[in-house]
Amino acid sequence: MIEIVKKSKPIGELKEGDKLFINGKEMNVDKQFIFIEHEKMKEMIIEFFNLENEREYQLRYFDDQNESSLEVYELMDEFQYTRREPKTISW
Repeated sequence: MIEIVKKSKPIGELKEGDKLFINGKEMNVDKQFIFIEHEKMKEMIIEFFNLENEREYQLRYFDDQNESSLEVYELMDEFQYTRREPKTISW
């Protein structure tokens, strides 16, 4: 599980232009959207990128258990995401 160091607002309120920090490195939020709408919950995706190396990432979570379901994925090929396991996150 990723340790949440600091929250500036609820995760569901993150939007384009907001900052996200993975292991202390600053990233920029591109957008947030519903990935899959299940019966009683939504699987959400926040797309973000690293300005220094132009890598793209996704933060995925379930809206009913957002802090315990955080997962980070990195775009490796055109459409292939690989799961990463950062130690800390903040926003």
